Amino acid sequence: MPTPSGRFRWRIVALLFLATTINYIDRQVLSFTMTDEIFRKDMLDMAPDAILTKEATDRFKVLYGDVDAAFKFAYAIGFLLMGWIIDRVGTRRGFSLGILLWSVAAVLTASINTIVGLRWMRALLGLGEAANFPSSVKTIADWFPRRERSFASGLFNAGTNVGIILTALVVPYLILHFGWRSSFLITGVLGFGLLIFWWFMYRKPERSPQLSAKELAYIRRDKEEIVPIKVSWGRLLGYKQTWAFALGKFLADPIWWFYMSWLPDFFNSNDALDEKLDLNSFGVPFLIIYIVSDAGSVFFGWLSTQFMRWGWSANRARKTTLLICALCVVPIFFAAKTSSLTVAIALISLATAAHQGWAANMYTFASDLFPKNVVASVTGIGGMFGAVGGILLALLAGRIITAFGYLPMFIIASCSYLIALVIIHMVLPKLEPVRPEELMSDYSIDKKL
Repeated sequence: MPTPSGRFRWRIVALLFLATTINYIDRQVLSFTMTDEIFRKDMLDMAPDAILTKEATDRFKVLYGDVDAAFKFAYAIGFLLMGWIIDRVGTRRGFSLGILLWSVAAVLTASINTIVGLRWMRALLGLGEAANFPSSVKTIADWFPRRERSFASGLFNAGTNVGIILTALVVPYLILHFGWRSSFLITGVLGFGLLIFWWFMYRKPERSPQLSAKELAYIRRDKEEIVPIKVSWGRLLGYKQTWAFALGKFLADPIWWFYMSWLPDFFNSNDALDEKLDLNSFGVPFLIIYIVSDAGSVFFGWLSTQFMRWGWSANRARKTTLLICALCVVPIFFAAKTSSLTVAIALISLATAAHQGWAANMYTFASDLFPKNVVASVTGIGGMFGAVGGILLALLAGRIITAFGYLPMFIIASCSYLIALVIIHMVLPKLEPVRPEELMSDYSIDKKL
């Protein structure tokens, strides 16, 4: 069946792209702000004219790792909570709640004065931001037939990189000219605009007046069934499909978190590099890294879709693409050894592009393997596992980096994706979807018990 002339579903992807971009701007601000000496002194309760010694800097990095872990802890809880809310109250209202929470937290961060206050604001931010991916994945499942989902996921997921690029270009300027508080205040306001835009634009396909009947028929071409019951997290955890998705997230997501939290400091403080970056020079290198990452998100999302158009099974197409992505990350360990800033940027660009391709294909697992009305819950479970992995790595990162440098962290990054793919294949040798009748049958058994 040829693709219809109607293209309204791609406007929905554009809306998700915008939401993901703003989501990542708000979460990424801190990783650049933490390189500012005034911010570090404020968080360490030091006088503005005090000398920031190496001991004080190392202490700040450990505390920063703990703040990062608090964000991820709340993010993990938020994934479960928001996934559950979205599947019950709908994507429009559930995502609106998430946007409101994270925007309030982003703006309030401009008023904090202590590391404890920063920890609480980042936790609130994490709780709200957790709504983004369950909402987006569920929206893709609602608005796209199965064969287009990896490409659509790659497109909206590219907003993560655009968000980081914009942060790298704008936030250093704000800090240098208006102080670090302005970076949180100005970027946080963006979320309130997004909230208004989302509330008035988004509807389910059947309720959208701008969607043609022909395009709706194309979207519903797979004739996916809906489970007429509410499915608990406990029951979802009884399926190997859930575990394949969750374990893949647990091993790969923390690496992306590491890039977001620590790359500015890596380029700012890594003694191996022949040239270091600061608030005046972050822009161009991060622009390069995340433009390449954007290309990876779109390309690897397209590649999996293309494989399926060639007649490959979803199992072969998804896993082959994941393998290519995993292999592209392996060389990143050399980034911690090279003295060339150019080589380090190139290796990190390749790895971040591969991660985004990995993520775009992993997001399709939930919609490939489960009925649409439990997709947000499954995505929430996977996101929670990814955030737990991120918590563990965040708690260790500051301590590892201050004691041994960045090499151990990059070695962990180089291995994680291949290990994750092996585990996914062992748990789920074939990507077989859970049928609605299976969920209904298990529900009936539970009721009898």
